[in-house]
Amino acid sequence: MAVSSRGRGRRTVNEINMVPFIDVMLVLLIIFMVTAPMLTPGNIDVPTAGKSSKPAAKNIAYVLLDKDGSHTFKTQNSEQKISLDELQGVAKSWKSSNPEHTAVQILADKTLQYESVVQAMAALQAAEVRVALGVKSGAK
Repeated sequence: MAVSSRGRGRRTVNEINMVPFIDVMLVLLIIFMVTAPMLTPGNIDVPTAGKSSKPAAKNIAYVLLDKDGSHTFKTQNSEQKISLDELQGVAKSWKSSNPEHTAVQILADKTLQYESVVQAMAALQAAEVRVALGVKSGAK
């Protein structure tokens, strides 16, 4: 007697077929490998400093940083050479005597090391003064 085994020959497949997935990924890999050398790296176009169309604010003090390392604290009425250590104290006294003035702008020479600008910013921020950055024009 023959026993028939109905349904036992077919089993449900509970595995994912990875072959199509791998094929697609290999094609994408080849496309990226071929096109990547053709892409040119983008250059960063840093803007240059020019003259602003806005007039200079009259309620701002300036810290001028020269390439020789000297610091000058300049207001509308006065100008004094100071050291980096004195900058915090001068900025605090300026802020307390002029509460309507809101910011100190740092004007640095373009050849100056960035570290000098950051040190001046830190001193002004320690004096709890708003800090603005600007560029120094060629003429003094």
